[in-house]
Amino acid sequence: MSTSLSLQTPTLLLRLRNETRPQHEALERQAFNQALTTGTLTAEGTAHFLAKMYGFLAPYETALQQHAAEFSPAWELAERLRAHLILQDLELPEAAPGLPLCPAMPPLHTRLQLLGAMYVLEGSTLGGQLITRQLAQAGIPLRAYFTGYGARTGPRWKAFCQLLTEAVPTGPDHDDVVASAGLTFQRLDQWIAQP
Repeated sequence: MSTSLSLQTPTLLLRLRNETRPQHEALERQAFNQALTTGTLTAEGTAHFLAKMYGFLAPYETALQQHAAEFSPAWELAERLRAHLILQDLELPEAAPGLPLCPAMPPLHTRLQLLGAMYVLEGSTLGGQLITRQLAQAGIPLRAYFTGYGARTGPRWKAFCQLLTEAVPTGPDHDDVVASAGLTFQRLDQWIAQP
């Protein structure tokens, strides 16, 4: 989930990276990420992590679709929806997957709140590329979600960052986006930590 930003990075992206670092690092300490680090991945642990991610992504994507009119076609919102890839991995029906949904989502009622959440969830696609390789090495086939955008992952992240800085060019709105991103990391961490 890491992001590489240059010295020329706009203020909003710097703030997002710096001010959400504690929450981001807490999320990185989750059991699934520890298994990645220690090379002890299992199919069961991966499936559990994917089910938890679905429980967070599904409500987020519903909110994003409810606000789709507030985003231009350049955002490619339909292509950024990835919860269905988890169902593909877990071989569950899209109509009624039967997975629990996170009951304590961060507020996703405004465009700025959605942009903060998007920063977190789009950023996770970068780490997904590394996870896909590790799963392949471990012989675990649950890789559709982590593969995400495949070769388009880097370019799509750069496009997102550009759109984000254009959409929120100045001061006061930065606070709302940064607060939302921090809360998204925090709520996702809490949700994944629940048994």
